[in-house]
Amino acid sequence: MKKVFLGLFVGLLGLSLTACGAENNKSEAKEKNDEVTIYLIRHGKTFFNTTDQVQGFADSPLTDVGISQAEKLGEGLKDIKFDLAYSSELGRQRNTAKLILSKSEHKTPELLEHDGFKEWNYGGYEGKTNGEMWEPIFEKNGLKLDENWSDYEKLVEKIGDAGIANAIAENDPLKAAETYDEITTRGQAAMDQVIKDAKKKNAENVMIVSSGSMIPTILELIVPEEYQGEVLDNCSVTILKYKDNKYSLDVIGDTQYIEE
Repeated sequence: MKKVFLGLFVGLLGLSLTACGAENNKSEAKEKNDEVTIYLIRHGKTFFNTTDQVQGFADSPLTDVGISQAEKLGEGLKDIKFDLAYSSELGRQRNTAKLILSKSEHKTPELLEHDGFKEWNYGGYEGKTNGEMWEPIFEKNGLKLDENWSDYEKLVEKIGDAGIANAIAENDPLKAAETYDEITTRGQAAMDQVIKDAKKKNAENVMIVSSGSMIPTILELIVPEEYQGEVLDNCSVTILKYKDNKYSLDVIGDTQYIEE
C-alpha cells in the first residue's frame, strides 16, 4: 500500500514540476517577446513625387526609382522576420510593402490594410503643385519654400504639425482637406490596432508602410516632441520600440539601405 501511495506522490510531484516548467517557459517567452520593434517606412518614390505634385489621398504609381528603392530596402531588411505588416489601401504604400516583403528570407505575414496609415487628405490641393499649397504657409510664417525644403524644420518648430495641417485645411478652396484632429483620430486608431494585434500574435517585429506627413503625425502622437521636422525621404526607415505600454524612438529617417 505504501508503495502505491509513494508512486502516486512521485507521479503528482512530476506533474507539478512539469506544469511549473511549462509555466516558466511561458513566462520566459512572454518576457522575451514583451518588446515590439516597429519599422515605420515611407513608400518609394512615385510619379507625383517626381513631378512635384501634392499627393495625399490621391495616388500615383511607383516610378522605376521607387521600385528599386523598395527592393533595396527589402534586401536590407531580409533577415528580419516580420510578424505583422501594414499599409493603407493606397497603391504606393501597398506595393512598397509587397516589394519589401518579397525579399524576405522568412515566411511573410499577410499584408493588412488600415486607413489610419493613409497620407493626409489635402482636399482641393490634391494633384496641384506643391508650391501652390505650401508657399502661402511658408510666407505667412516668414519662411521660404525651396526645392530642398530647407526651412521646413523651422516651420515645424514655429507652428507644429497641428498648425500646418490646420493651415492647409483653412486655405483649401474646396474645404475638403482634413483638420489635424481628423488626421490624429485615425492615426491613433491605427496604432492602437497594431498594438492590439501585436499582443494577440506575440509579435516581435512589425512593418508599417505609410507616407511622409502621416509618419511624423504618428510620431507626434506616440513619442511627443521627438520629431523635430526632419524630412523623411522615400523608403526611409524610422524605428520605434514598444515596451511596458510605452513607445520610444530609436531611429528616424534612416536611408542606409537605399543609398548607392
